[in-house]
Amino acid sequence: MSGLDRHRYSPVASALTPRTARSRDGEDAIKASSIGDEDMAFETRAYGATDRHTLLDGALSSGEVDEGEVVVDGEDQATTFVWILVCTASISGLLFGYDTGVISGTLISIRSDLGHALSSREMELVTSSTTFGALLGGLGAGALSDVVGRKPVLALANVVFVAGAAGQAVSHTVAAMTAGRFVVGLAVGLASCVAPLYIGELAPTKLRGRLVTINIVAVTLGQVIAYAIGAIFEQRPGGWRYMVGLGAVPAVLQLCAFSVLPESPRILLVRARRAEATSVLARIYPRAARADIDRKADVMDRAVRQAVALEQTTTWAQRAAGLVRVGSNRRALIIGCALMALQQLSGFNTLMYYSATLFAMLGFRNATATGLLIALVNFGATLVALRVVDPVGRRRVMLYSVPGMVGALLAAAVAFYALTRETGGVLVDGHAYARAPASLVLAAMLAFVAAYAVGCGNIPWQQGELFRLEVRGIATGVCTAVCWSANLLVGATFLSLLAHATPAGAFGLYALVAALGWVFVYACYPETSGLSLEQVCGLFEHGWGVEEGAAIWAKRARGAQNESASAG
Repeated sequence: MSGLDRHRYSPVASALTPRTARSRDGEDAIKASSIGDEDMAFETRAYGATDRHTLLDGALSSGEVDEGEVVVDGEDQATTFVWILVCTASISGLLFGYDTGVISGTLISIRSDLGHALSSREMELVTSSTTFGALLGGLGAGALSDVVGRKPVLALANVVFVAGAAGQAVSHTVAAMTAGRFVVGLAVGLASCVAPLYIGELAPTKLRGRLVTINIVAVTLGQVIAYAIGAIFEQRPGGWRYMVGLGAVPAVLQLCAFSVLPESPRILLVRARRAEATSVLARIYPRAARADIDRKADVMDRAVRQAVALEQTTTWAQRAAGLVRVGSNRRALIIGCALMALQQLSGFNTLMYYSATLFAMLGFRNATATGLLIALVNFGATLVALRVVDPVGRRRVMLYSVPGMVGALLAAAVAFYALTRETGGVLVDGHAYARAPASLVLAAMLAFVAAYAVGCGNIPWQQGELFRLEVRGIATGVCTAVCWSANLLVGATFLSLLAHATPAGAFGLYALVAALGWVFVYACYPETSGLSLEQVCGLFEHGWGVEEGAAIWAKRARGAQNESASAG
């Protein structure tokens, strides 16, 4: 059946009455209504500025025009053009991974190059300064990208990456190193928020989850590269300067490659550049008929005009308030923020930041090389996530992988308890610990990282699909800020937590957080795989959408089975 045959036109741009937004597979579980541009402007003029909150509530709780109304040939295929733009944009992920992973080896090899040997508190300060910068960068990135576009923000992140890498490489004091790490953190925050958002808006609907996961694969690859370079330079005098300075290389490469990156079609439509948006869509779907491309652009344009009309009749503060006051947005925001908090508070990044320090205390000879095992497992398991995130489903992957995290963290806690009984429950640097429990700690950490990477490591970064266009930038910025706030909390307290709560207590606490996260996922996180961005938003209209998402998933599974049986 062609895209033309399957297209269902609904003149929602001017409709004020409720309708059922039927998806391309015929689901009618997601109910919505729409407010037209002229009608919304009329309502604003009629009621005045004091009643804009009422208008905002009605507009933001109404259904969006659904891009899924038009299905074109090639929606389940990634063309060479799509792969080029995804891989180029994912250099931001590689930078993110490199600059968060390189600190582990840096803390080991920096020695007294900053005037004295670093204390535990100074290590936490240098480490957490990057996270604090990422918090600030991520908080403003989404809203900034709504104003100037996704592509310019990614370019800005590269410039900031280069400045931060250079600043670190020439540091001779703790204060200078901390400042350099903070600047890099700003770039990490910008890139971590906008890169998955940009990829998600350009990706074919059926491949969106998989292509956004490419960015996470790049993050883990960056961490592998950082650990490998750290292992090479760990024993060389001043080797850490090469480690941090080399972070500028991918940023320069991405700046040079920006000529092949288009702007997001939705941003182009916001700027009334219809011809360019259609051209980008034609390159994303080269097998589709021109008429189908035009219809897809029409549907996207109507959705964009709804968002633009809302922006023109409300203030930024009102739209931001709508994230909390409008039920569908509030539920989406809670899910996005909770998944980000679970990702960070389960303790994964303590391994990225401090694994070399931890393994050195456990007596491993080349601690950075041992930490490289963590990065390699993370990278390999993320490749598995790339294969399962869409066909298995986001919700199912989380429900299956988080219990593995809990079990591995509990195993690590037990191993630490056995390991440190002879040293009063705490790790003592220089003590000769028994090899068997130390190896069990390593095995438990590898198992934790594998389970984490399959689910928690990548699915929370699908956050952009949860939100309507008019609040997507603001909302993703808030979720990214929650991510980095939780990361800051973990990174700034880990060494102190080891000293005061014991290693067994620290990893037991992380296991508790992961268990609570699983309960949240089970109760509140619906299945979103295979839905258009507008359909995902519709899930939250009247609740958390768990049952609606499951019904759509089951219906599609039955349809796939019937098609397979017919083909057989």
